[in-house]
Amino acid sequence: MLNMNTAAGRSELMSRVRSTGNKDTELKLVALFRQHGITGWRRNCKAFGKPDFVFHAERVAIFVDGCFWHGCPLHGRMPKSNKKYWHEKILRNKRRDRKVSRTLRNEGWHVIRIWEHALSKKLENTTLRRITRMLGRVS
Repeated sequence: MLNMNTAAGRSELMSRVRSTGNKDTELKLVALFRQHGITGWRRNCKAFGKPDFVFHAERVAIFVDGCFWHGCPLHGRMPKSNKKYWHEKILRNKRRDRKVSRTLRNEGWHVIRIWEHALSKKLENTTLRRITRMLGRVS
């Protein structure tokens, strides 16, 4: 039985958690696509780096990056406990993001990285314009 009152117990529990993507932010983008009639996208495609959305015909890969997990310069906050671990973890995530984007671009893909906060009501139109421009569609 794990003791959640100790750092070791919490660490053990968290190490067992496996991510399956940021469903809430991805679903926000799905809703925007549907609301604005943007079609041709697929999720869970077998492309390098596991993009959240892929437009095969246009060779566009879209990633929705959570502000915390990917180190958003505006909203990324470092936890007060275990700072060294979190700093290194987020740094690894950012390095992986750069490698994935670079690899996809070298393979002829256009890559769009969208911050979680860019899906807010205030910024969603700007985000949609970025996507439709990359797709070569009029917004």
